[in-house]
Amino acid sequence: MAFKDLFKFKQGQTTFIFVGGKGGVGKTSISSATALWLANQGKKTLIVSTDPAHSLSDSLEVTIGHYPVQINENLYAVEIDPDKAMEEKQRALESQKSVASPDQLMGLDFLGEQMDLASASPGADEAAAFEVFLSVMTSNEYDVVVFDTAPTGHTLRLLSFPEIMDSWVGKLMKAKAKLGTAANALKNIIPFMDAADDMQSSKELEETKKQIDEAKAVLSDPERTTFKMVVIPEEMSIYESERAIEALNKYDITTDSIIVNQVMPDISDCDFCHSRYMLQQKRLALIDQKFSDQVVAQVPLFKDEVKGQEKLLKLAEILYEGKDNDEVQQNVIQL
Repeated sequence: MAFKDLFKFKQGQTTFIFVGGKGGVGKTSISSATALWLANQGKKTLIVSTDPAHSLSDSLEVTIGHYPVQINENLYAVEIDPDKAMEEKQRALESQKSVASPDQLMGLDFLGEQMDLASASPGADEAAAFEVFLSVMTSNEYDVVVFDTAPTGHTLRLLSFPEIMDSWVGKLMKAKAKLGTAANALKNIIPFMDAADDMQSSKELEETKKQIDEAKAVLSDPERTTFKMVVIPEEMSIYESERAIEALNKYDITTDSIIVNQVMPDISDCDFCHSRYMLQQKRLALIDQKFSDQVVAQVPLFKDEVKGQEKLLKLAEILYEGKDNDEVQQNVIQL
């Protein structure tokens, strides 16, 4: 199977591709190259950086912010900023306060305090990323969304978010049902606990539960969502990726391929280079052993940094169009 044939598209539905792996393996280069290549194939593509240490702008050499910007005819990009996401929520809250009754203000002030705490809490980046996922999942505005993910730990937290939220909302709904009788009695003595608010909050919880269930279904559908694991020919990267795939399996997320980045050529007149090459060959054999059920593709180590759209497209042509080694050798490291 050609590596490009792994892509699957459904008419009228967005395809989601997560590119992940250990820090420093070249996830951003691979995800940027993938997004550029898909856009060049005529797919309306959004690339989303979920890494708090954003480098997507550096990779594409284009200024990218919290809102999608158009890179070329079919490519859009966004770097999620959880601080700006929280600022938007705070502005919406202030707008609500301007028309709220004195009783409602008490609850809104409390909510504002909780939002301040949440913005600085662990998981704020993942929460903001998940919200973007929900928005693009329901809009189907793009043919494909490529996620340039954070290092493995952050990414696993992001992809576990639907399960955590589902559990949390479910418990909240159960608690609300159990407290129903007591709440009805309290309405007579606590002014702001009126029936309309209670019904509204119940509807909002039900809608949130529905969205989360939809997100879980999309993430676990291999026809719509896949994970591409980027590794380098080193033991730490290989073993961490193996554990990450096991964790992804628990969330029913399909890993469809392994991309081995920074593979060195054999430069015979350089002892150091030849030693590194021989070591990498051993690690490549380990990769074949560990991921025997996966499609494995290799990307060579380039002489220069792979940044800018021209070089990223060259990388994509090697990866997705199978450029032969003679062409690759002109671009790999020469000493």
